[in-house]
Amino acid sequence: MAPQTSPDADGAYRRYLDAVGLYGLAVSDVAGLHATDWYALSILAMAGSLTPGELAERTNLTTGATTRLIDRLEKGGHVRRVQHPTDRRSVLVKPTNKLNIDTLVGPARSHIGNVLDRYNAEEQAILFDYFTHAAPAFHQAAAEIRRTRDTRNTRGS
Repeated sequence: MAPQTSPDADGAYRRYLDAVGLYGLAVSDVAGLHATDWYALSILAMAGSLTPGELAERTNLTTGATTRLIDRLEKGGHVRRVQHPTDRRSVLVKPTNKLNIDTLVGPARSHIGNVLDRYNAEEQAILFDYFTHAAPAFHQAAAEIRRTRDTRNTRGS
């Protein structure tokens, strides 16, 4: 169910989403990476390391696309494959910290920090609760969009 909103709320929301998307494209460009590669590297930096399957799940990519992504990141010196410590048949993908991700996301952190300063602690708690719950909702929506695309492509073949 969609929440009741003011007439311009949809426009504000779309401008927000577009701005976040534009920021992601700008950071990936400055980092010299494709947007998907940047996204995967950011996920790896937060996680520390992931198996290729976990990375595929978190990026919502196929296993084949994830293998090619890891190959590109490894060739660029951004990640390395290491033996899994508890499963000899598996590897972990670890970021090399070639890029200083904190520096790259610093401008957004600073500007958004200025926006957050407009709110008191209770309001900030609500905003961060939103961020916490919105991220999985966006992941779910992305998966639904891809399933729709995949279904359309399967029928068109």
